[in-house]
Amino acid sequence: MGRIVGGFATSHVLFPPTGVEDKATRVIDGMLEMRARIRALSPDVIVLAASDHLNNFSLAMQVTLAVGVADEFTTLGDSGAPAVTFQGMRDFAEGFVRFAGGREFDLVQVEEARPDHGMAIPRLVIDPKNEFRIVPVYINCNMPVPPSPSRCYRLGGALKDYVESERPAGERAVVVGAGGLSHWLCLPEQGKVAADFDEAFIDKMISGRAEELARLTTHEIELASGNGGLEATAWLFVAGALPAARGDKLYYEPIPEWISGMGGVSLSPAAA
Repeated sequence: MGRIVGGFATSHVLFPPTGVEDKATRVIDGMLEMRARIRALSPDVIVLAASDHLNNFSLAMQVTLAVGVADEFTTLGDSGAPAVTFQGMRDFAEGFVRFAGGREFDLVQVEEARPDHGMAIPRLVIDPKNEFRIVPVYINCNMPVPPSPSRCYRLGGALKDYVESERPAGERAVVVGAGGLSHWLCLPEQGKVAADFDEAFIDKMISGRAEELARLTTHEIELASGNGGLEATAWLFVAGALPAARGDKLYYEPIPEWISGMGGVSLSPAAA
């Protein structure tokens, strides 16, 4: 059987540090700490979950949950992230899709997606030398009917069961969720940050109480943290893959200049 040896979640945007130099430094330091911890775990595969920003999927093709099943992927090159090619892990990805189907998750298999900044920036942070095989999982909150927090959490549980029951003995997987935290986009509230919500969300993530967050409705999260705050469902996917896990806050900075509450956490598997 394989093992999920660690979980991480992080915001997935970076902007120029002008005017917010101290905050930006703390964000970068937190992201680099995430990189160091992932490398220390020596994963065989990294499952990277994030939303798509209407670049691969559109309102004419409303995909909410999908898995990249190609041998390699080339990023889109948007939002200042360079277009680079990284390794996928086809057998892991296809196996997860089949396994999840038995748990009533009809995941879309994607062969030719070009991951946008939502995946490209965190991937660049955690694997700048393209050393790891990465399986993209789309938790696509940018749809009129996004996947619910509870569904994303349960999908993480399906990933845990898949790794532990279907993957080769000794295989080590790390799960990373990218996006959030609070932010409003293309709305009058743009630039607002809900720091209290973000801090409470992080506290529950790292204190073994993420299941409480999964009980929130989509409307409750959006009302409290913005339409962009729904990207926190990728964090809940991670939490579902490491149930009752505890961990550390790697960073949190409310940065209205970046239109985001910037946060990151590290989770360790709960003791059996």
